[in-house]
Amino acid sequence: MTSSPSIRNLAIIAHVDHGKTTLVDAILAQSGVLRDAAQSEDCVLDSNPLERERGITILSKNCAVDWTYPDGETLRINVIDTPGHADFGGEVERVLKMADGVLLLVDAAEGPMPQTRFVLSKALGLGLRPIVVVNKCDKPDARVEAVVDAVFDLLVDLGADDETLDFPILYASGRDGWASDRPDDPEAATGGVGPLLDIVRARIPAPSDPAEAPLRLQITSLDRNDFVGRIVIGRVTSGVIRSGMPVLILGPDGTRTQTKVGRVLAFEGLGRREASTVAAGDLCAIEGLESAGLGDTITCLEDPQAMPRVDVDEPTLHMVFRINDGPFAGRDGKFVTSRQIRDRLDRELEANVALRVEPGDSAESFKVSGRGLLHLGVLLEQMRREGFEVVVGRPEVVIREIDGVSSEPWERLTVDVPPDATGPVIEQVGQRGGEIVSVDAVGSRTRLEGLIPARGLIGMRTRLLNASGGEAIMHHTFEEWRPAGSSSRERVNGVLVSTDTGSAKTYALLSLSERAVMFVEPGDEVYAGMVVGENSRANDLDVNPTKAKAFSNMRESNKEATVVLKAARKLTLEMALEYIAEDESVEVTPNAVRIRKVVLDETARRRAARQRRQQAEDAAARI
Repeated sequence: MTSSPSIRNLAIIAHVDHGKTTLVDAILAQSGVLRDAAQSEDCVLDSNPLERERGITILSKNCAVDWTYPDGETLRINVIDTPGHADFGGEVERVLKMADGVLLLVDAAEGPMPQTRFVLSKALGLGLRPIVVVNKCDKPDARVEAVVDAVFDLLVDLGADDETLDFPILYASGRDGWASDRPDDPEAATGGVGPLLDIVRARIPAPSDPAEAPLRLQITSLDRNDFVGRIVIGRVTSGVIRSGMPVLILGPDGTRTQTKVGRVLAFEGLGRREASTVAAGDLCAIEGLESAGLGDTITCLEDPQAMPRVDVDEPTLHMVFRINDGPFAGRDGKFVTSRQIRDRLDRELEANVALRVEPGDSAESFKVSGRGLLHLGVLLEQMRREGFEVVVGRPEVVIREIDGVSSEPWERLTVDVPPDATGPVIEQVGQRGGEIVSVDAVGSRTRLEGLIPARGLIGMRTRLLNASGGEAIMHHTFEEWRPAGSSSRERVNGVLVSTDTGSAKTYALLSLSERAVMFVEPGDEVYAGMVVGENSRANDLDVNPTKAKAFSNMRESNKEATVVLKAARKLTLEMALEYIAEDESVEVTPNAVRIRKVVLDETARRRAARQRRQQAEDAAARI
């Protein structure tokens, strides 16, 4: 006996901004899940506020679509939405185990990108076969045939077998809600996404998990409800799970916990409904299992069998989180102590399998490692919105010992720029220890591909935007570990450091802005040791941005002159993390992102700088 063949478990994978979530919207609308597609909001699966603001998928989600075909068969399709950014690869590696096939979505103009390669390699490693969908075929610069060839070359490069290389191809426009087997089909819009779901039924295998075997379910996602607590999500690999049945939870290191299942919820549309049983091959959510964690196996008491845990790639970047010890500590945030920060990081570890947290050099600091700057930046953004205050140090790459050799991560880099900006981009990559592999024309733009050490990427995005007039589009993903280089990453310009605490004054900023780019505006609160601007020279400069104009009875020649103050550069959280030097930190609060020196006192900072110079001179003398 096998589970019902009317189920298909389908994961959708795509690069950032290739239209994955928009295509899911079209499927939901045409299946009746969204009753009024014209009035429903876009990107319904991107429910997290950060996802909507950034336009990317951060957390994997799934929904169920019931589609009735012309021959009368009704198929339940469990759609698994995966993140497209490599920094959230931990989400991808977990949820792909719930799928029986994948929908590979590529942009008709951009084609497969580095992060497409990353997710696709994970899918092929699990034996999942792709259906290729060339999306955004209505774009003026679409190059459909070239993109299909590029997908074929990518699959060959990843070692796909002959059956996988014989992939079905569909052409679609998620925004307009149609899919077709021809890119220039004039009747495509009338057929909607029906042709896509026809291919899903024909090419994605139905689950063949045995329902009569002992229960086995591996937890791949976690959710939480304020009323019922933790909710675990996974696919029933074998057997049947029922509400109230006694089960055994097999955790890491052979731990066993006997408990009872609460409510079992099946997926229906965008929501969940209570189900008495869920059979093998289907996905479900389970309440009442507070002791269960990601990767644990839920099994029966009579014949417990643990499933292999998911292997997640190791982190490539780390930062030090510590309490806010600045003069403005506690003004904005509700959670400011080291205990509260540690508890929040422990909660994050429950669901964020790609994250690592270790004790820092002091009791008030923590070494947090992740997949990349965006991975850690999203965590910090979530914490500040929850009311946390934290100070984080400079991002540094993780160094691993491989066969006795110190090794660092290298990334595969892709940059799309206007043709006239190609030279500056190549120069930037070379200065940061990278190597350009190919330069190709893609429509009206130029695409550069290469390899670069991960440490060279920190701060590079801002430099490329400046060099290309804001038009550079940069993507990267982990490639391999190589022996660590000796070159260090240094900022070209120094900074202006405040020597006083108070409110920034127009009079002071006007004179300072003549030789620097300011980070603060008149009226902003500053404190001693806070970075208030970027110097035009390489050295740091101590300044007083709180100095007000002196009042006197003397008439001034420029009294009637119009004062025009240059606009301040507002740094986002990611920009600040990329910008800081070794002796600087970023202060993150619910209402502000500030750059500051690690040592706030000017005298102590100068003394520490002299000690570092003396140590460097002594080391050079010994050599």
